[in-house]
Amino acid sequence: MGHGHGHGHGHGADSDRRYLTAALVLLVVFMAAEVVVGVIANSIALISDAGHMLTDAASIALALMAMTMAARPARGAYTFGWKRAEILSAAINGLTFVLLVVYFVYEGVQRLIEPPEVKGPLVLGTALVGIVVNAAAAWLIARADRNSLNVEGAFQHILNDMYAFVTTAIAGAVVWLTGWGRADAIAALVVAALMARSAYGLLRDAGRVLFEAAPPGVHPDEVSAAITTHPDVTGMEDLHVWTVTSGFPALSAHVIVRTGGDCHRIRRELAELLHERFHIDHTTLQVDHVPGTACRIFKAAERPAAGPPSAHAPAP
Repeated sequence: MGHGHGHGHGHGADSDRRYLTAALVLLVVFMAAEVVVGVIANSIALISDAGHMLTDAASIALALMAMTMAARPARGAYTFGWKRAEILSAAINGLTFVLLVVYFVYEGVQRLIEPPEVKGPLVLGTALVGIVVNAAAAWLIARADRNSLNVEGAFQHILNDMYAFVTTAIAGAVVWLTGWGRADAIAALVVAALMARSAYGLLRDAGRVLFEAAPPGVHPDEVSAAITTHPDVTGMEDLHVWTVTSGFPALSAHVIVRTGGDCHRIRRELAELLHERFHIDHTTLQVDHVPGTACRIFKAAERPAAGPPSAHAPAP
């Protein structure tokens, strides 16, 4: 039985926290101002942007909390530590998108049917400032480790919000120059569509980890073929490939080798193969000479009764 790992998950966590915290402060200050202006201007597009920014702030707060939990060492029953807190954070971000999409689609359709009076100049001015604020926040988060699904979820929130502000700015200009109030509602529906796209991506990626699917780009059939083409390997059972958290793929397998083969050497060679071809460093390989002889742990009720040794049984 062999086990090895060398992942670098959590590298630069302190600098990541600083970037995320700075982006959080920037967003919260602007969001408070945007809610006030949105109410004054009677703009559902601005209020939808403010709601989007609320999820931005929540996503960053969740990301910071998850990073702290993920950094806790493994102990007790939690043999992988709290690393999946990051994935749960990403899933929660995706679900908040879904809830906001439902609300803004409903509100946008209502305002298409009965468009209210919207103050176009206020909408345009606030949206232009929002573009600058979100660009600054996106730049800060882009400097963090986006290989983490947790950080990537926060980044996608910010990026979509910036696109939403561009749409809102266009709507504000249209309302100001033409007086066509429905442009504001259409902008809110565009924002909802952007949210839906991000929600799908985040929930899909988080779901793959939570349901322990193979990492993207790693196909179990290819892994199996690579292992069994080793000249000393005669078979393989119980292959499992999954992701513990972002950037932490893992593999376990029961490998059968030819009689007389050096199990320790073969395990090392397979571990190196998995690292080079599939970038999997956390591997647990059980290597045996004869199929069907893997150790089995019996429950108390299943344990075979002890009896006198058979006359035909081989000596231990």
